[in-house]
Amino acid sequence: MSHYYSKEQNDIESNPSSFNFNFKGLELQFKTDNGVFSKNYIDYGSFAMLKAFMPNNIDLPILDMGSGYGPIGITVSKLYKKEVYMCEINERAFKLSLENIKYNNANCKAFNSDLYEKVEDKQFSSIITNPPIRAGKDIVFKIYDGAYNHLISGGELWVVIQKKQGAPSSKAHIEELFGNCEIITRDKGYYILKAKKED
Repeated sequence: MSHYYSKEQNDIESNPSSFNFNFKGLELQFKTDNGVFSKNYIDYGSFAMLKAFMPNNIDLPILDMGSGYGPIGITVSKLYKKEVYMCEINERAFKLSLENIKYNNANCKAFNSDLYEKVEDKQFSSIITNPPIRAGKDIVFKIYDGAYNHLISGGELWVVIQKKQGAPSSKAHIEELFGNCEIITRDKGYYILKAKKED
């Protein structure tokens, strides 16, 4: 069976479903399917990120890296009236995100992208990621490294990661990259990390 962090999901039988998500007065609906991350409802890590995240005042798009079918990116776009780019390697999740953007009338652009492949020439005000832990530390750290290169000066990287899945090593790596990394909150074992690009 393919893992959800892979481009194609052709060997996984499709079984489309949907759920409603109510958050801070927003009423959203997300279409999901087999072979995508957290298909039945928004995972708690993403929910913790949505509770903690606050956009800065830089007038550039936000990037949701590893966006899945779109719960973080679409919610952030609707809640804060921001343009959000979303990158996702899983083709099935990417196609679902296109449907979810349209259905929820969100100001988002989705890309079927291996990490930053499709947004190499872009810079962002913030980059949000709920990184694909099962893809391995190498991929996760490439997300952090790429974030530094794709953030404008003053831009922020926001990460949600469980302590038991590597929050301390992620914090150390990000701190080495950015020169800073703070724990915004701890929420049921999840850490929300934030780093600011200051050069």
